[in-house]
Amino acid sequence: MDDDLQALRRMLPMPAERDIPAGRRHQREDHLMTSWLRMSKTSTAGRTRPSRRLALIAIPTAMGALAASYGMGLLPGLEQASEHVPAPPAIAQARTGSTGGAVQLLDRIAMVAATQPAPAVRDDQYIYAESLGSSWVTLQDSATPRSYLDKPHKRQIWTSADGSRPGRLDAKGDSDELPPHGMGSLNGPTYRYLESLPTDPDVLLKKIYADTRGAGPSPDEEAFVTIGDALREQAAPPQVSAALYKAAAKIPGVSVVPDAVDAAGRHGIAVAFVRADGERTEWIFNKKTLDFLGERSVVVKDTNWAKKGQVTSTDALLRRGIVDKPGQLPGAHVG
Repeated sequence: MDDDLQALRRMLPMPAERDIPAGRRHQREDHLMTSWLRMSKTSTAGRTRPSRRLALIAIPTAMGALAASYGMGLLPGLEQASEHVPAPPAIAQARTGSTGGAVQLLDRIAMVAATQPAPAVRDDQYIYAESLGSSWVTLQDSATPRSYLDKPHKRQIWTSADGSRPGRLDAKGDSDELPPHGMGSLNGPTYRYLESLPTDPDVLLKKIYADTRGAGPSPDEEAFVTIGDALREQAAPPQVSAALYKAAAKIPGVSVVPDAVDAAGRHGIAVAFVRADGERTEWIFNKKTLDFLGERSVVVKDTNWAKKGQVTSTDALLRRGIVDKPGQLPGAHVG
């Protein structure tokens, strides 16, 4: 139970000071929160695997601009997406040793991100993100524990632009208030925090390595996960997004997966990193536009809990924008 509390604490918004390890986060905040609530109410629910969940994924977005008014609408092709879209059971094989290809791909993604107009975000506004995702769950309600990828569910989150106001998280039928958490950090950023980051990729990557020193199985893995944390459900100035992608390109071990599928069933090309635990984290992008689609995590070798090729978490970013208050959707009029 203490381990679950610690996992939950890592997933919630963090204060400006980096007072706990960054940690791996492919189990998202809502999954850990709802799993913990289930555990508090019944003894039949076991622990979920700690991450990122993919932790939604999801990651930076080279997608279309956040409208300066109240954000963008659904991404192209998402009108038919359903939270009951089954997640794919397996993955395409990664091109091992394709660091050069990953560098080229991330450079192209960074170029797209840098061309997006900067959103106008007031301190009293909120960043809204809507996603579809599922995570790996283990239930210990019998003599033989059962593990499976849960059904995709919708998640909506509103986070304060400057961290001074309570946020809100809606997932799996529950609505929870998120406490104000100040400026934030790399692993739990606010818009204002991201705005403060250096836009020189070398300086930025040096900061990431310094701020995460001693956390995670390796500095490179922690740096890759941290970049995902920094932009997963947040908006960021275009030049900061571009710098984060370029910084990721400098991390040893980053590779390309030619075909990956997000939680909404959309195929794309992925930038990936194989973690020490034998899972590969994939950031999935549209092959033509290089818009960010989502993220997933896949087992790359047989383990005592899953077989090679098993998807253990998957997410799709459906919508993101700027709004005036929790509960409001992008484009909605405030009267």
